[in-house]
Amino acid sequence: MSNESTPDLPCVPVYSLPPSAHAELAGTAWEELPHVCMGRHGVPDTPGILGAVLAADPARRVRAVGDLYRLLLHQDQVFPATAPAALVLACLLDDPRTLAEDRWERRAGWRSLRAELLNWLAVFADIARLDAEDGGGTAQNLAAARTARPALHDRIADFCDADDPLVKEAALAATALLLADPALASSVPLYAPAIREVLAMSADSYYRWIARERLAAWGEDVTGLVTAEEQRRAALDRAGELAEDPFSQDQEQAIRWLEEQPVDTAAPERLGHRPEDRTAPIPAAPHEPAPEPPVAASGSGVGRCGPWRVARAEERAEWTFTPYVGVGPLHFGMTLEEIVSALGEGPAVSSYSHHGEDRQLNYADFTESGIRALFHDDRLGCIAADALTGPQVRLDAASLTGCVPSHVEEWLVHRTTRPGSLAYSVAGDPVFVGLGLAIRSQRAGDVVLTRPLFLLHDWLDLWHSLPSEEWNFA
Repeated sequence: MSNESTPDLPCVPVYSLPPSAHAELAGTAWEELPHVCMGRHGVPDTPGILGAVLAADPARRVRAVGDLYRLLLHQDQVFPATAPAALVLACLLDDPRTLAEDRWERRAGWRSLRAELLNWLAVFADIARLDAEDGGGTAQNLAAARTARPALHDRIADFCDADDPLVKEAALAATALLLADPALASSVPLYAPAIREVLAMSADSYYRWIARERLAAWGEDVTGLVTAEEQRRAALDRAGELAEDPFSQDQEQAIRWLEEQPVDTAAPERLGHRPEDRTAPIPAAPHEPAPEPPVAASGSGVGRCGPWRVARAEERAEWTFTPYVGVGPLHFGMTLEEIVSALGEGPAVSSYSHHGEDRQLNYADFTESGIRALFHDDRLGCIAADALTGPQVRLDAASLTGCVPSHVEEWLVHRTTRPGSLAYSVAGDPVFVGLGLAIRSQRAGDVVLTRPLFLLHDWLDLWHSLPSEEWNFA
């Protein structure tokens, strides 16, 4: 077969996609349909992401699926490219290559690509139920998402009886949410029994929430399901308290019981998912004036040398930050080789850990660029900007690197209006969940300056995520 490419889509070989997906891809004017970071350096366009979903290289597949979430469903919003991409992805589901299993960024354990694409479509269907004022995107983009629901339902239906239980659950989750479309209401009685018997019993808390919410919306009694969920949570909370109490006689029993419980495979940001979590930000009170944006330290004088030399503004690279997508030329999910290519320099220090015969990269320091890249499963999950020499990373034009920590924290706290969107690490570092941003401090002689950390969801628990070398960084 010739290595022919789709016209105007040079990154997507024809032979790499099934005919139906290729037709959807080729028939869409992608240049007019941006995702959240269209045109940004180092960030793939939508056809490039879709073309990589079925790549032979497992790392490329995992990266592409991560990009589907980061760029097309960024912060639970849909964009002009999202609905057309959903239709292409639905055409990939019956391709044998989607049976390949891997660990995906958003969920615990191993599962097939087919199951993870269905999970993505479930999140898409969940957001499509929102209105513009709920923060799910513009009215036009949400309308396009809702228009796609009947076609998606037709393509997903066959997988609701799949032999693979993870595929079956993901397909039922997506279907339950797609049935919010009035045009599909007649199909509710067909799926309601399986949603109760399968989805409501899942180890995945997001699936269980979908089952309860949808069954209640269809007028079914969910009292038993609600009671069971409350008892489950109470038992887990109680066992957790006993497991952490060194003076409890039941500590060992509680630890064993917790170890026997199935892992909750819900994506980290969807654990305990509730509709009220998706409300629009609450405006700051009128009597609370916004603090001045933080300003970076002026830097050391010309000719100053030594370990505490602080780079001046003109010496720092200027980077922008897009939450949960990336920073400057880097975006989450990159491999070490891709980072080296983007920065134009190799790491001065690389740290690895060994698990049996496997060797995994923990972090790599790039001294010329002034950043530390931290990895999970050899993929970029956290970026730390050196307070003294790192790039000046900006959020809404405000400086985040090399500033007075209290000024940055005050400015960010004023912007943080959603409940639960601000936490603190055991070291007292503020962690802004909605941004995927933590502000740590780094010594510069007799003062301390901000060392921002840009994070994916599963890095927000700094104590368990960061290596000891990062905690000891001076």
